[in-house]
Amino acid sequence: MTDIWAPHRNHPLAILGSTASGKSALALALVDRIRAGGGEAELISIDSMQVYCGMNVGTATPAAAEQAHVRHHLIDLVDPSHAFTVSEFQSLARSAIDSARRRGAVPILVGGTGLYLRAVIDDLEIPGQFPDVAVELETDLNTAGLHARLAELDPTAASRMEPTNRRRVVRALEVTLGSGRPFSSFGPGLDTYGESEFVQVALRWDRADLDVRIAARHEQQMAEGFLDEVRWLAQRAPSRTARQALGYRELLMHVAGECSLEEALDLAITRTRQFARRQERWFRRDPRIHWVDAPPDVDAVIEHWSAAAGR
Repeated sequence: MTDIWAPHRNHPLAILGSTASGKSALALALVDRIRAGGGEAELISIDSMQVYCGMNVGTATPAAAEQAHVRHHLIDLVDPSHAFTVSEFQSLARSAIDSARRRGAVPILVGGTGLYLRAVIDDLEIPGQFPDVAVELETDLNTAGLHARLAELDPTAASRMEPTNRRRVVRALEVTLGSGRPFSSFGPGLDTYGESEFVQVALRWDRADLDVRIAARHEQQMAEGFLDEVRWLAQRAPSRTARQALGYRELLMHVAGECSLEEALDLAITRTRQFARRQERWFRRDPRIHWVDAPPDVDAVIEHWSAAAGR
């Protein structure tokens, strides 16, 4: 059988969207379609939390049967105690894409972590880590004051972020102070969208429908043993990064006796819905992304992909 998908190997696909939008199911359907056309595909997770071993239920890591059906990359890589970085992810993602291509497979990126995606498809220059500086900055709880400090040292970087986004402000200051060069000097910045070999398709849901899906996913995860997974995680001295994972953060509060289970779940659902909206806003800023109405239509995705691949 002729491999009609061969040209797509030079234009890998990225399936994007908010949490609970159906990205993984769409990716599996695409794999079956590619195989029916004589080709092969491999899936590369673009999820900052699926890299952690043991955090499978709460991150909706592909099930064992799905992993047996098609090769998956960048899941279950490190212990939750490890503070996994964007730079580590970028390096491993590049290797996964290259290895898939060497096997003659089409790489398909699947996920919703916007910064990790940009690091891969735009080959971002990732600044180093300066933990001593970061620890010192974290002792200052005045986020607005930190942003004002950043504005003095690197006004360009400060203008690119909300003064209330503590994680980004602290990171920008960490790099500026630790490296001795402005944070904004590391590449053109996230507001620049250049040419890329990757074809990006994002799933667009009605917000009310997505809210229902998010609540249903949390209910399903609890039935699958999410609370037991969080209890296990609490004994592992998880890194700050792992502890911030949606759902885990709130259930860890419950395990620590800080709130009831019902309060933790309500808070987790609320925060996940808010996060989904932030994801959507992030992706909407990228003019290169093709949007497909959900529930996802495999044919519509293939149409966008094939057009970009010159088919």
